[in-house]
Amino acid sequence: MPRFDEDFKKQIVRLHLEEGKTIRGLASEYGISKGIISIWIKQYREECQKKPELKQEHDYMLEKRELLKKIAELEKENLFKKSGGILREGDRLEAYRFIDKNKKDLGVRWLLKRLSVHTNSYYNYLKYKKRDFHDKKAKILETIKKIYTENDGKPGHRMIMKLMEQNNIKLSKTTVHKYMNKELHLKSIIFRKKAGYKKGKPHKIFTNLLNRNFSAKMPGTIWCIDFTYMKLSNGKMRYNCSIIDLFDRSIVSSVNGSEITSELAIEAVKKALQHRRKIKLILHSDQGSQFTSKDFIEYCKSVKIKQSMSKAGCPYDNAVMERYFNTLKSELINLYTFKTNEELDNAIDYFAFVWYNWQRPHSYNGWIPPKRIKKCA
Repeated sequence: MPRFDEDFKKQIVRLHLEEGKTIRGLASEYGISKGIISIWIKQYREECQKKPELKQEHDYMLEKRELLKKIAELEKENLFKKSGGILREGDRLEAYRFIDKNKKDLGVRWLLKRLSVHTNSYYNYLKYKKRDFHDKKAKILETIKKIYTENDGKPGHRMIMKLMEQNNIKLSKTTVHKYMNKELHLKSIIFRKKAGYKKGKPHKIFTNLLNRNFSAKMPGTIWCIDFTYMKLSNGKMRYNCSIIDLFDRSIVSSVNGSEITSELAIEAVKKALQHRRKIKLILHSDQGSQFTSKDFIEYCKSVKIKQSMSKAGCPYDNAVMERYFNTLKSELINLYTFKTNEELDNAIDYFAFVWYNWQRPHSYNGWIPPKRIKKCA
């Protein structure tokens, strides 16, 4: 054990008496045990206090310390009043909430004393508050599970977040994602994407008027059209031709047939035109033979529709239709088995004109279903 001279010992004692340093702090700073420092303080305290200059400095230090305490107390009291703490006096629940909110600035002990709240009472409140949180969380998890089950496991965390908002439950998508993956182990059903397109031989080509600008200022001014295929349980093919309005992403027409022909495309356009005002219309499609056929082109001219076409073999130029068909297949076609044409046609009609248009939140519309947004005149 190293030996310390008298001057060093007195210096340590002065640091404690004059500057107010704690025994623990001095022990940590100088590498001396707290017991030894305590002995030195007992040994040299009287000597230090007998010297007038040291006694005077010590008294000044104590006076300064008391003054700082009073200033800190006044600052806390002022902050307490500004924060509305005085309004919580007499209301136990409000007092608990106020302590919980301001404990970092004012300190729990000070607030408990100021509001005359017993320590055990406050910590019991925290315990029950935590229990309430777990009760609410359990209800939220049950709601997520219910929505997921009712929609056959199709919605992901973003969709469930928006569907929960319709039930007046607001959570961030990060929270919903965490609850679905870590708490409930639920995942949206995802199917493999089909193979890429093969570039076809151009026939009659129209200029691409959209250039991937899939937006419209008014309803009924820009439509997109395309085909997709489906299989019945007996292996027979069924084809769907749908048209989407780029104003709100609503389905304006959806028809099915046993063959993918220009007649089916014309039927889809006729159906869409039934409830549309007579204004200029652009119809965007890919370069499929159905849309470049003589019959389809002449029909479009007869009803004053201006055609627009994607680049051959580039599905991104008609991404809106690709996205819709992906949704149709992942949320309907790939989940169920259809034995007859009638079963499939009815299911697609309900999906397009009821679920997709009126109920399913759409990200393009700020998570509002297409038919529920306010349309301009």
